[in-house]
Amino acid sequence: MIRRVLVTGLAIISLGSAFAVSTDGVPHAGVEPSVPRPRVGDAGIDWPSFRGPRASGIAEGFATPVTWNVEQSQGVAWKTPIPGLGHSSPIIWKDRVCVATAISGKTDPELKVGLYGNIDPVDDTTPHEWRVICVDKKSGKVAWSKTAHRGVPQIKRHTKATHANSTFSTDGTHLVAFFGSEGLYCYRLSDGRLLWKKDLGLLDSGFFQVPEAQWGFASSPVIHDGRVVVQCDVQKDSFIAAFAIEDGREIWRTPRHDVPTWSTPGILEDEERVQLIANGWHEIAGYDFATGKKLWTMKGGGDIPVPTPIVARGLIFITNAHGDLSPIYAIRPDATGDITLQGNARSSRHIAWSTPREGAYMQTPLVYGEHLYTSKDNGVLSVYEATTGTRLYQQRLADGSTGFTASPVAADGKVYFTGEDGEVHVIKAGPAFEQLAQNRMGEVCMATPAISEGRLYFRTRGHLVAIGD
Repeated sequence: MIRRVLVTGLAIISLGSAFAVSTDGVPHAGVEPSVPRPRVGDAGIDWPSFRGPRASGIAEGFATPVTWNVEQSQGVAWKTPIPGLGHSSPIIWKDRVCVATAISGKTDPELKVGLYGNIDPVDDTTPHEWRVICVDKKSGKVAWSKTAHRGVPQIKRHTKATHANSTFSTDGTHLVAFFGSEGLYCYRLSDGRLLWKKDLGLLDSGFFQVPEAQWGFASSPVIHDGRVVVQCDVQKDSFIAAFAIEDGREIWRTPRHDVPTWSTPGILEDEERVQLIANGWHEIAGYDFATGKKLWTMKGGGDIPVPTPIVARGLIFITNAHGDLSPIYAIRPDATGDITLQGNARSSRHIAWSTPREGAYMQTPLVYGEHLYTSKDNGVLSVYEATTGTRLYQQRLADGSTGFTASPVAADGKVYFTGEDGEVHVIKAGPAFEQLAQNRMGEVCMATPAISEGRLYFRTRGHLVAIGD
């Protein structure tokens, strides 16, 4: 049976051109002056992109809440209505929390949750409005809101997806938003001034075996060292590319030989080099950040890759699922050439360890301390020794009646898993399973939460919610 796919907190893009614009969208020759080099942000405070700094999912230095109940207003700092639909995760820089949304012409647009196999897209040809919203982190009041685009969506979405799946990225000065076929946009974070935008053309992404099953885009942009990087795996002419953040000009573009994917690229920076790591089916690969040159490649396992690669404990962790395999790979950073495992091999010179059937379909894995946490979309959690691959335990988080799309995050010795039904499972980090609490958000939750200064920030179907004192 063909399984469904939803892509959360990610976005994919394709071909196009860049130009600078004034605040009213009229092209002009000048651009903003150069700004300081981008930063990852202050630990425990800034959460600048999907899953926070380098997609780690971790924010330390502050005590975080264990219990709350949004329906009963317990443990809620503020709750701000957000119109439309969006699985864009919140990003945070200092006093700003920002999310994307797409507002349909329908009063109650279709959005399904749970475990099911329907691959048909949503047929909604009403005009939509794609909006960028930033609120004050302390009060939840809207600081600024900008409409990026209006029109009928060029590509349909999955019944569990939205037209605003991609999570923003910021370096503290710029905010980069991506809305698939509706374009890539760069705003000034402080006041929402539009600095530049790119028309990226029609971006057709869906199940490669059934091309008419359009599912929308979800690979998020990544900012590093003055560049915006995008992974663009689509039905035809896939690529990965880097653009200058000050004006959107293309710096390099490297073809990718893969079917549509929904994964955000990861970044590995060590003493030797800076790599971009791209998940895939035909082509999991590492690329030189400076030039786009392919450094290593391997054949993947699952044919619908969604999770983002992460780097921890001296290894690159990649998982995907669907089809015959659902692997986990722990790859060494000095990999080079074709590192595809041969036959029944589980490890090699370049792969520290792997397992063929325990990987995640939707959720990006988490390495917290010495342990790797990976959860399937049915809520079955597996925890491993990150460096050896030894499984320490396996535990079902819920009764199987709900799905899990949001990726786990961690802080203060706790790991948070968000179910699609709005139940947030809090477990104690460590080698043995211990559930600390199960908390109600009161709404559907598909987006990965953010953490800043001890608060958790959730994007639900209709709200942005701050949890904690």
